[in-house]
Amino acid sequence: MKTDKTEKRSRFKDWFYEGVKEIEGPYEKEHRHQQHPWWKVMCLTGVDYFSTLGYQPGIAFLAASFLSPVATFILVLLTLFGALPIYSRVAKESPHGEGSIAMLENLLSRWRGKLFVLVLLGFVATDFVITITLSAADATAHILENPFVQGNLHFLEHPVWVTLVLIAVLGIVFLKGFKEAIGIAVVLVAIYLMMNVVVLVVGMYEVFTHPELLSNWKTGLFSYRNSNGNVFLLIGFALIVFPKLALGLSGFETGVAVMPLVKSPNRIGNTRKLLTTAAVIMSFMLMMSSFVTSVLIPQREFCPAISCEDKERLHEIPQFCVCGMEKGKANGRALAYIAHDKFGEIFSPTVGNVFGTFYDISTILILWFAGASAMAGLLNIVPRYLPRYGMAPEWARATRPLTMVFTIICFAVTIWFQADVDAQGGAYATGVLVLMSSAAVAVTLSASRQKNNWKWAFGAIAVVFIYTTITNIVERPDGIKIASFFIFAIIAASFISRALRSTEIRIDKIEFDDKARQILDELSEGDIRIVTNRREQGDVAEYRFKEHEKRIDNHIPATDPIVFYEIETGDASEFKGKLHIRGYDIEGYKILRTQAPAVPNAIAALLMNLRDTTGKIPHVYFGWSEGNPIMYLIRYVLFGEGDTAPVTREILRQAEPDPEIRPSVHVGG
Repeated sequence: MKTDKTEKRSRFKDWFYEGVKEIEGPYEKEHRHQQHPWWKVMCLTGVDYFSTLGYQPGIAFLAASFLSPVATFILVLLTLFGALPIYSRVAKESPHGEGSIAMLENLLSRWRGKLFVLVLLGFVATDFVITITLSAADATAHILENPFVQGNLHFLEHPVWVTLVLIAVLGIVFLKGFKEAIGIAVVLVAIYLMMNVVVLVVGMYEVFTHPELLSNWKTGLFSYRNSNGNVFLLIGFALIVFPKLALGLSGFETGVAVMPLVKSPNRIGNTRKLLTTAAVIMSFMLMMSSFVTSVLIPQREFCPAISCEDKERLHEIPQFCVCGMEKGKANGRALAYIAHDKFGEIFSPTVGNVFGTFYDISTILILWFAGASAMAGLLNIVPRYLPRYGMAPEWARATRPLTMVFTIICFAVTIWFQADVDAQGGAYATGVLVLMSSAAVAVTLSASRQKNNWKWAFGAIAVVFIYTTITNIVERPDGIKIASFFIFAIIAASFISRALRSTEIRIDKIEFDDKARQILDELSEGDIRIVTNRREQGDVAEYRFKEHEKRIDNHIPATDPIVFYEIETGDASEFKGKLHIRGYDIEGYKILRTQAPAVPNAIAALLMNLRDTTGKIPHVYFGWSEGNPIMYLIRYVLFGEGDTAPVTREILRQAEPDPEIRPSVHVGG
């Protein structure tokens, strides 16, 4: 019985941690993906992008009131002439789906690049986690506002719990596996876009058959903030408020991340078709939806439910709403409101309820699946960076443990925001805009280095995105607060993980040149004695002195040959790497030289290699270090060198628990 339990635990562990050894760098998973035509992959990224129609029109009206179509038009211009050219360039420079983060990592060296990536990963986490929680919350809003649910399923009238269930189901799906994502996405996107086209066509029919509605909208537009119909003032106001509509820009980073799924040849060209088609479709839908909803829906129906005692959120209440009032029927579901109410007015209440329910179902499914797209993005991005930096445990390469971690985080965010769509909008927009701004900056820097004539245009686009980001942060500081929490959590957890993992071997492979191999072959007789040396002049006098010193201090017999081992610290921010060991003979003194991110790990790696290849227990010799051990520890974690002898011994102890076959460490002097 005990054996059966052990086997079951082992099988569960193998299943749970499946994939830990499969991702070693940014590109290794790519060959395992089944590739598809670009238009199918567009639907996968489209479940995130297109699903924003579920809440974007309502958020746009809350932000800009009757001016929302004008502000949306500016957003469309930024989409087509800003985001699209930027991400077309990103697709060209990151064909493996690494995205703008990898571009910036390559443009910045050493720790600066790593820290910048960690900050960006904080915004990625903000973007994708809030995508999951906000989409699930909006799906809940569509469930609870449905007339059939309100009339028959009162037990569902708990938005937080319903949202948590949707997120939990999403997590369970990813624990099981998510191989049919693209096929599901194609069906959902096709149905959802078709339903929206029907709603918008009927909405436009209502606008043109009821001129008084259009007249009322024009009156509201021309009286916006006492502009008195001044076109330039209205455009100025639209430029000020359009950053609040940034949710409509989501999807571009995901569009690049899914590049490995796009069928070759001409993957870059096909990805550009994907991005362009998605941007054109979404731009059309955003313009139509913002116009139809702002003309047809009464202002009060957009209002959120905010208590007068909730002082932190009172500033979010638009001028046309008051605190303490009931939540408007169009809040978070403007197009669904039209699908129910306007269809009911035009045809019959029964037709409105039936069609509206089908619309709700399609919206709920695509919003839920938008969370799946975001979860897939997180599971694709995190293993590419943090484990490679040593800033996450090895299990962070596996899908299932990460799924559980992200699901728990989404639970916490949902409870914190009480499943409120409007409350999460600022954090979502912040994550989206920072990523797009970083992409614009990365493309601008890359074009400048390549002396591309488009660098000034890219620079101008970057300025617009930076302005949009700053404006959004000033208007809705809650977004940067949430992002800051994610950034702090990622940086803190990353450096703790880096410190805990610093005593791993951290060397993937060792390569010897011919001279180094010859030196090691000469050690086949007798004991293997390695003397570590920090090279100064590198001349025969230095090696003569060091040999004499080590033989006296450590009682090495004069007849036993020794080999000097010298390590130059390379990029200490790298966690793992290969050793290329070169051999030298300086007037009879045998020297091995290499470069490595961390000195003790490179020493331990060579000793373990010699033990395994020769069958002998090698000996390594150090001198005592002078200085504060705490400072040495910090230097080792950050710069790869410190009090080398004790750290090397600890690395060897963890790599080989049996002291009888562990390489021997000697310290003298």
